[in-house]
Amino acid sequence: MIRVYLLDDHEVVRFGLREMLEREGDIEVVGESGSAVDATHRIPALRPDVAVLDGRLPDGSGIDVCRDVRSVDPSIKALILTSYDDDEALFAAIMAGASGYVLKQIHGTDLIDGIRRVAAGQSLLDPAVTARVLERIRKGPEQPDELKNLTDQERKILLHVAEGLTNREIAERMFLAEKTVKNYVSSLLAKLGLERRTQAAVLASRLLGKH
Repeated sequence: MIRVYLLDDHEVVRFGLREMLEREGDIEVVGESGSAVDATHRIPALRPDVAVLDGRLPDGSGIDVCRDVRSVDPSIKALILTSYDDDEALFAAIMAGASGYVLKQIHGTDLIDGIRRVAAGQSLLDPAVTARVLERIRKGPEQPDELKNLTDQERKILLHVAEGLTNREIAERMFLAEKTVKNYVSSLLAKLGLERRTQAAVLASRLLGKH
């Protein structure tokens, strides 16, 4: 049996998906929710083979849920089911570790086939799209305006701050003196108009899509 979790804020959509999937005989819906926060807590506990995640929710996104869940249990596969054909969201989904990104206009039989393929460890992502994303990673994304005043070194340190590293840990990773890192952090906070490193971490997460 393929164990599936459904996340969609529309109850009617969840009901329809559950009915369709469970008619197949080899698929079992082990849980569902309409909230990103709820799903983030429940999915790792239920350990489905595939989590079918709505792209946009009132309290977050399926992409955020995918990233959070797979950081806890990488064996759980995620399929983003969305109404929006959006390059940015697709890029974020791939970076979050999703195995597929499909539009809600998909035929039911194709979705069922997709869930089976994802459960078997295959990817539903178009190779051309994946290549485009890899090219973008290689080139680096366009820097957000807020970060354009930072030096390359300050940007690297900001990323480490977003990961929750202390000055000492950043110093060890970048082969710098701890005092040097402290000076860099003070400088980038001043440039960003912030007072605390927690604010910088939140800003970096928002701008760079880092968790």
